Amino acid sequence: MESSAKPAPTDQLRVGRLTKAHGLKGAIKIELYTDAPERRFVPGAVFTLQVPTSSPWHGKTLELQELKWYNSHPVAFFKGVTDRSAAEGLIKAILWVDQDLAEASDEEDAWYDHQLVGLSVIRDGVTVGTVTLVDHLPAQDLLHVTTESGEVLVPFVKAIVPAVDIAAGTLTVTPPVGLFEPIEDDDDDEPAAAPESATIDAEDVGADEPSSAEASAGEAADEVEALQADGFDETPNDAANDTPDDQPRG
Repeated sequence: MESSAKPAPTDQLRVGRLTKAHGLKGAIKIELYTDAPERRFVPGAVFTLQVPTSSPWHGKTLELQELKWYNSHPVAFFKGVTDRSAAEGLIKAILWVDQDLAEASDEEDAWYDHQLVGLSVIRDGVTVGTVTLVDHLPAQDLLHVTTESGEVLVPFVKAIVPAVDIAAGTLTVTPPVGLFEPIEDDDDDEPAAAPESATIDAEDVGADEPSSAEASAGEAADEVEALQADGFDETPNDAANDTPDDQPRG
């Protein structure tokens, strides 16, 4: 009796987000999350939708009729979306496609979620946790890192995640102060009195402004809360961008 080969595992990649209705005939502008739109956005391509559970499009798919470019912006026409009203009902929807997880990426610094989940997180040469989930948000992605003290959300940007080594099973982080540990309270320390003739050095102006890494961490947390408030579903555990992630994204 002949045995059949076990089918390769498949999952999904995030390839785009619908941003704005275009014209009166149902066209929609797209923000692309793929470096290969000519391969992903072909007539007949079917996309799974990520929309709020309250949306009439929840649980449905979209079939592409045509992708056009207007002033360097991609604009899609979908089957069954024939007027502006229908197009506006799809704004903010995220498009997903099936992906063979056994297919390796041919891009440098590009990973799928199943490759990232399980990596040891290294900080200053010490293991501080493990990646357990990748969250995909419109602006950037978040790594869920489980540590001894709990879960930490790490923005997947170059300023915070400078290196990923799949072969070694590690992911290096250089987080801003306070991301992995609470900031110590210095209220008990009495501030030194400034001399009466003290002046402000021009170099000191803006010294307390947040770094790009701190800003990314704060923006990511705000974005998670905003999406939850909008009722968006959580991203599947093994989903990924189809850049195929040109990660870390910044």
